[in-house]
Amino acid sequence: MTDSLLFTPGRFVAVTVDGNALNLPEGMMIAPALMSVGVRALRDSPRAGVPRGAFCLMGACQECVIHVDGEVRQACMTAVRAGMRIELRGPR
Repeated sequence: MTDSLLFTPGRFVAVTVDGNALNLPEGMMIAPALMSVGVRALRDSPRAGVPRGAFCLMGACQECVIHVDGEVRQACMTAVRAGMRIELRGPR
């Protein structure tokens, strides 16, 4: 049954988050991986401009939309892989 795991516990890979190097668990979805290293805010709300984080963690709400390698992706539905370029509040 362990062959079906998406990530191997204990294996970390280097990614870039808003220009900063981080090591995140390979294969884990980006939202919980970022939470595991203390990153909670993924974007700013369009109206109030306040920080927003992951909400449903199952791809239904769009609260965790970020940019990954230049593409808009849901952080709760995208697995961490080595070398990713993650931009939380959009490209600057």
